Amino acid sequence: MKADQYVTVAREGVHEIEINRSRFICALAPAATEEEAQEFVARIRREHPTATHNCFAYVIGADAAVQKASDDGEPGGTAGVPMLQMLMRREVRYAVAVVTRYYGGVKLGAGGLIRAYGGAVGEALDALGTRTRRRYRLATVTVDHQRAGRTQNDLRATGRAVLDVRYGDAVDIEIGLPEAEIEAFRAWLADTTAGSAGFELGGEAYGDA
Repeated sequence: MKADQYVTVAREGVHEIEINRSRFICALAPAATEEEAQEFVARIRREHPTATHNCFAYVIGADAAVQKASDDGEPGGTAGVPMLQMLMRREVRYAVAVVTRYYGGVKLGAGGLIRAYGGAVGEALDALGTRTRRRYRLATVTVDHQRAGRTQNDLRATGRAVLDVRYGDAVDIEIGLPEAEIEAFRAWLADTTAGSAGFELGGEAYGDA
């Protein structure tokens, strides 16, 4: 069962906190694939070659199919896992977090590390913001050229996102529809175009809610 919606990072960015003289720098980014997440981790490591640790966590897939975490030398389970747990608790998907630590000379203990790494990710999510992506079905509305402009205006007036318009013998207008609204939309379209519009469902995608 696919998730109907998920949350992801609004933009790439960095947020820093300091705990007992240790600097914890959390770099967050959206990542569409595991490869993208790994490339981001590698890039941050290159940017901080002298850091004590570069720990990471990422979640890929609307259903969180891929979950990876690394403590990068911190005691087992005190860094990557709490970072991953924070992403999961906030229902964040298609995102990667890297927390770079510069050791400040004061040991934090296991509990302190767990709070620091998880907290760095939580604060970064608050600072950078998130956005909700909702699952919808792609659908194509086909109308004649005379009706195309008005149909597009009607679609936008009812809050439908027009994703693409293709002109040929007729005009194909591609839109996204939540699954629950398909039948009501079909009826609305038939009514608005006096039954003259074609309607075809396509695959699934996620878009901004």
